[in-house]
Amino acid sequence: MAAPVKLVPRDEFTYEIPVGEVEGMRVSGVLYSNAALLDGVQGDPSLRQLANVATLPGIVGSAYAMPDIHFGYGFPVGGVAAFRLDEGVVSPGGIGYDINCGVRLLRSSLREADVRPKLRELLDELYRAVPSGVGARARRALTEAEYDEVLTEGARWAVREGLGVDRDLFVQEEAGALAGAEPAGVSPNARQRGARQLGTLGSGNHFLEVQTVDRIFDEPFAEALGLEPGGVAVMLHTGSRGLGHQVATEFIERMDRRLAAEGTSLVDRQLSCAPIASEDGVRYLAAMAAAANYAFANRQAITAAVRRAFSAVFHRPWEELGIEVVYDIAHNIAKVERHRADGVDREVLVHRKGATRALPAGRPEVPEPYRAFGQPVLIPGDMGTASYVLAGLPGALDRSFGSSCHGAGRRLSRHAAVRTFRFDDVTRTLAGKGIVVRSASREGVTEEAPGAYKDVEEVVRVAEGAGLTRRVARLLPMGVVKG
Repeated sequence: MAAPVKLVPRDEFTYEIPVGEVEGMRVSGVLYSNAALLDGVQGDPSLRQLANVATLPGIVGSAYAMPDIHFGYGFPVGGVAAFRLDEGVVSPGGIGYDINCGVRLLRSSLREADVRPKLRELLDELYRAVPSGVGARARRALTEAEYDEVLTEGARWAVREGLGVDRDLFVQEEAGALAGAEPAGVSPNARQRGARQLGTLGSGNHFLEVQTVDRIFDEPFAEALGLEPGGVAVMLHTGSRGLGHQVATEFIERMDRRLAAEGTSLVDRQLSCAPIASEDGVRYLAAMAAAANYAFANRQAITAAVRRAFSAVFHRPWEELGIEVVYDIAHNIAKVERHRADGVDREVLVHRKGATRALPAGRPEVPEPYRAFGQPVLIPGDMGTASYVLAGLPGALDRSFGSSCHGAGRRLSRHAAVRTFRFDDVTRTLAGKGIVVRSASREGVTEEAPGAYKDVEEVVRVAEGAGLTRRVARLLPMGVVKG
């Protein structure tokens, strides 16, 4: 096993891996953390992964890691890096296998007192309405014509098909569709894997959670978001399912073959990459955008199912129940954005792997209803603790290319969690907190047990202390549907 990399404290919330800790580093590595979280990171291979990212051609600024950092494929989860368009590379390991895995928050006009008496009935209805778990299948397959439209139009296709309304699109990252998608770049195998998965949750850390707004920290922004104490919200977390995984797999293999043919070796083969402007780079980014659009459409389809489930249980149209999209954000994606990097204002390709965009007030990318406050950042905790809505700060532009954390971050691997926790113990503890769980498998619960995750309160505290985001609202779980 490789020796741990040196981590030098710069301030209470910032640590640096100096250039030279790993041979070939072009820039430093920067970790946002604190003393409470650092014990779980020291010696962890994710720090060496961060240093490895700093060796890639064309990288600018530093290689960054968010406070929810943990070991991933290629990049650490929680990793952010930006690359020059002329000399830089795109690395599928810097986006992840679940392309555009993301989080959506819905609000409602219901109060906790309205939902508690019907919570179990509601969870049962949601579990029926949204297929979840390994191999979860939608009720019908997409036709080839529909498939091309989904991969090009994303959530816009779903809205046009009656799975939402136009105003849903105004409060999504990229309005629910990433430009530059090329459906022809998505292979038949990838299409087959995703053909019956639109509108499904999947397994692992994907979830659908009924929540109550517990606390407000920024009243004006919370009012703009439609959040108030005691209100009921729904948070959902899922991505591009088997289609995105297959796109990543195929392009990693393709880039591996290209590097081998060139005789190019990397400090970590999982950082397999291609120049941004090369044929492989261009084709990957176009296929990645198509997979990202599938994920936007997937979350929109699930939104429609959530609305139907609430209507069935409360015997009122969803419009009367006030079930509206608050925001939808991606955390496994690469985008061309304009940033100041190495003293120059330029366009760069920003990789975010288990990290979300966190742009400040005034940036044109922030939807108009929220532009005066900053971009909403959605941070799920675990099944037994809080989730947060944050807002991007100007400091994020200088310190992380406008990025922040995407969740609490794993403390234990899924295998370790299954060995450590028992299903009956986890569900009993959650029930003691008034939290109802519906899951496709026992492992879906034990893998995601609250003890498997870092303390979300500390993660959020670091993001705020580092000047990346500020707290807007805290939400507590009432019931959760797991894969």
